[in-house]
Amino acid sequence: MPGPVLARILHVDDEPDIRAVVSLSLGLIGGFTVHSCASGAEALAAAPEFSPDLVLLDAIMPGLSGEQTLAGLRALPATSGVPVVFMTAKGGQQDADALRGLGALDVIAKPFDPMAVPDQLRRIWGRHAGA
Repeated sequence: MPGPVLARILHVDDEPDIRAVVSLSLGLIGGFTVHSCASGAEALAAAPEFSPDLVLLDAIMPGLSGEQTLAGLRALPATSGVPVVFMTAKGGQQDADALRGLGALDVIAKPFDPMAVPDQLRRIWGRHAGA
């Protein structure tokens, strides 16, 4: 029996260019419904109403960091169990392991291939959902 379908992605990144590229990648190439946020605070405000299946979260942001945003998402009843994938320029294995240790499903390194991100997320989701 297949698991839940990945359809709605909340993307959080403070860089406007990254938000635009990822939104196009996930929306046009991946066919996902995407809501983009420029900060952790914006994500915490938008997430309960948007009801994402997955959050794609920048690790390094001013204001609330990715780690702080993840903690905030976990504290909200509507998003406490929503899977999170980090996207970060911190490319080391130790950094990726630390983010996974916080509960992230996986980590996508920046720079990234916009054409590959939808399939990367589907593979990560498939491992998580047992699809």
